[in-house]
Formats: sequence, C-alpha cells, structure tokens
Amino acid sequence: MTPGVSGEASALVLYVREGCHLCDMFLIDLELDLADTGTLLTVVDVDGDPALAIEFGLRVPVLTRSGTVICEGHYESPRVRGALQV
Repeated sequence: MTPGVSGEASALVLYVREGCHLCDMFLIDLELDLADTGTLLTVVDVDGDPALAIEFGLRVPVLTRSGTVICEGHYESPRVRGALQV
C-alpha cells in the first residue's frame, strides 16, 4: 500500500497490515476525503517492524496524528475532518 495524499498542512500516520481488506477500504475512504486538503499521509505496515506488530496486534487500521489515535477499525470522516479542522 502506498500513500496517495501528500502535502505539508497536517501529517497523519495510518498503520496497516498487508492483505487486510479493512485497511484497504480505510485507505480508499481516507484518500477520497482528504484529496484536496494538502495533508501528508504516511502509511506504515506494522508487520515491517516487530515492535509495531506487537503494539498493534490485530488492531489495524489505526489512524494517528501526532501520536494521538483519531480512529481505528473503520474510517470515521467527521472525526478525521474535525482533527484536521477541514
């Protein structure tokens, strides 16, 4: 999975697992919602780092901003837009 949103206004980190259909759906919804916001999105596969794999376990997808969880499991547009003030 690769990020499709770029910019410098506000950075988000989406923690995912390769092959996770919930993660794929979350990423699509997120990219559609943020397409015109100038938000930088970093997508991290938790299985690429043993510490992240332990930390997140089956708790993916998880979207954070500055280390604070915005939403997890399913995409919540109002929470994301509120966190980004867009």
